[in-house]
Amino acid sequence: MLARKLRRTMSVPERLLWRQLRQRPEGLKFRRQHPIGPYVADFCCLSHRLVVEVDGMAHDNSDRAAHDETSRRFMNENGFRVLRVSARRVLADAVGTAEAIVARAASPLHRPADGPPPRSGEES
Repeated sequence: MLARKLRRTMSVPERLLWRQLRQRPEGLKFRRQHPIGPYVADFCCLSHRLVVEVDGMAHDNSDRAAHDETSRRFMNENGFRVLRVSARRVLADAVGTAEAIVARAASPLHRPADGPPPRSGEES
C-alpha cells in the first residue's frame, strides 16, 4: 500500500505537523497519508471533509503543480476542501500552522447543513 509506505517516509515538516494534529486539537481527528480515490492526502479530517497538503520545494515543479491541481480538483469534486500549507511555514511554526488548520476546519466557507451554495447569478 502506497499510503502505508508514505507514513513511514514522511518529510520533516509533515512529522512536525503530525505531532500537533495527532493530539486531536479541538476534538478534530486527523488521519495522515489517507487515501482518497487514486490520491493520498498528507492529512485529512473526515468529519470536516478537510484535506491538508504540505507543499515543499518539489511542488514548485510544473509537472508536480499539474498533478497537485488534478488531485485538488478530484478531492473538491468528492466533497473535500483542500488546504495547502508550505513546508517552510510548518518548519517556522508548526504549532501556529496547526492552529490555523483547526480554525479553517471550524469555520468553513460553506456549511453543508445549509444545503449547496447558490449558483452563479442566483440569490441566496
